[in-house]
Amino acid sequence: MKVKVDIDCTPEEARTFFGLPNVTPLNDALVEEMTKRMQENIGALEPEALMRNWMSFGGQMQDQFMSLMRQASGDTKG
Repeated sequence: MKVKVDIDCTPEEARTFFGLPNVTPLNDALVEEMTKRMQENIGALEPEALMRNWMSFGGQMQDQFMSLMRQASGDTKG
């Protein structure tokens, strides 16, 4: 025997029926905070800003990157 039941309800109605908490205000606050933080830091994602940041380290960053690649490849010379 196979029984199939289709229930047409909104997520809010389902939460209420099962006694689950309404997390909409928490979710809204979280999304708002994440949006605010992303907007504050969006400038760091611009290519020019990234290059300026990387170049401020000079040759040190390139040396560290090459060292990391040598270690990953198993080459201990360098």
